[in-house]
Amino acid sequence: MTQIKIFDTTLRDGEQSPGVNLNQLEKLELAKQLERLGVDILEAGFPASSKGDFEAVKKIAETVRNVSVTGLARAVKSDIDACRDALKDAADPRVHIFIATSPIHMKYKLKKTPEEVIETAVEMVKYGKQFFDHVEWSAEDASRSDLNFLAEIIEKVIDAGATVINLPDTVGYTMPREYGAMFKYMKEHVPNIDRVDLSCHCHNDLGMALANSFAAIENGATQVEGAINGIGERAGNASLEEFAVALQIRNDYYPYKTNIVLNEIKRTSDLVSKFTGMSVPGNKAVVGRNAFAHESGIHQDGVLKHAETYEIITPELVGVHSNNLVLGKHSGRHAFVDKIKQLGYELSEDKVQEAFKAFKELTDHKKEVTDDDIFAILTDIQTDTSNVRRYQLEKFVVHYNSNEQPTATITLLTPIGETVQKTADGAGSVEALYNTLDQIFIEETHLTDFQLNSIGQGRDALAEVHVSLTVDGDTVSGRGSAQDVLEAAVQAYINGVNRSIYRMKVK
Repeated sequence: MTQIKIFDTTLRDGEQSPGVNLNQLEKLELAKQLERLGVDILEAGFPASSKGDFEAVKKIAETVRNVSVTGLARAVKSDIDACRDALKDAADPRVHIFIATSPIHMKYKLKKTPEEVIETAVEMVKYGKQFFDHVEWSAEDASRSDLNFLAEIIEKVIDAGATVINLPDTVGYTMPREYGAMFKYMKEHVPNIDRVDLSCHCHNDLGMALANSFAAIENGATQVEGAINGIGERAGNASLEEFAVALQIRNDYYPYKTNIVLNEIKRTSDLVSKFTGMSVPGNKAVVGRNAFAHESGIHQDGVLKHAETYEIITPELVGVHSNNLVLGKHSGRHAFVDKIKQLGYELSEDKVQEAFKAFKELTDHKKEVTDDDIFAILTDIQTDTSNVRRYQLEKFVVHYNSNEQPTATITLLTPIGETVQKTADGAGSVEALYNTLDQIFIEETHLTDFQLNSIGQGRDALAEVHVSLTVDGDTVSGRGSAQDVLEAAVQAYINGVNRSIYRMKVK
């Protein structure tokens, strides 16, 4: 069977999703989980874009050892230099250089002639080859490029040292037959094409990202790029988990395989969802909560008699386990540490103690603690930025009845060590709380989005709140979880402001 390499861009293209802002600790945790998932290439970021992204790529390159780490670069020497410096300690570094090749991009964005684009592409690939054994070259907007021109520039960048040629459907415009035909054309018209891996990178603007990815491998692509949960700019990228599972389920049809560890899919999806604040729709293929639910009586009857009548994917295949009520009030530290290991976390002794304390506090209010609950505790503990001076919630009170405006009083410890208490009202309890926080923060804040979800099921499920806000003009996200919805809302807003403080410190 032909090996298809998986190029994960969750941490680069995925982070460019509107409202998503990952800090260095979160990107590192995601990188470690993507390594466990078995991706072949991990695009850790765009080092030249900011100091924060540079440091995140550098830390990931120093940490993960069983995956090739790459950084994105425009066809500019300084971008390639940033990748070189960020990836110098990687076990298997590579650079990903891109330049647009479609007539509309060359004329209006680059303001270059086709000949100038070829010259720049060749020069930059040669430059990148001085520092990297692996050089991926991408023809931005390839699907709207002239095929003859595309073949010409590809032949020349391969001669210049490119080892991977990526033909992205950058704006999600093309249809599967067209996209496949482009790969077939390059296989037939580029004489040195056998010296490289052909890669596809598909966007989902017209809902064709996954279908286009399959059309590409049917016509010679040996690498597929995408993101977990299909996140990314605009309508997102091809969903890597959907691609990997489809290959597994239809191995009777496709003679291809990947290195993806399928039972790590659900955990990876959950971690991406939690850190990005982008909830997975219930009807999402492979990882949605309804993916294995059958409401129709006919379907239920069939599944009970023989699962394969309606269930082509077993929950266990992707790491979904129905029996996950594992710990409770009387569980000890040893059992909790075992569960940490099962969930794939590596915590320092101090963080283990902190997580166990949070677990015990949860068992005081919740009889049955699920894997989802522990997962929430561990991700919050592992990505905590408490080493930076920050706002800390001391207490809050909300007064509400149906005939009066809600009023909130909050006491916060500020980053300079002062205890401040303020009171404000609002049209609702959450607005009253946020108006009160706005009076305490010295930063100028503005809420742009608020999302409420539950962790687990039942009346005692944890509430999880994700917010997007601007802090002194800086766009950030925040999250908070608690059994009380209002407490989760307060913690999310404070978390967002603290994340902005942390980001300013590491810039």
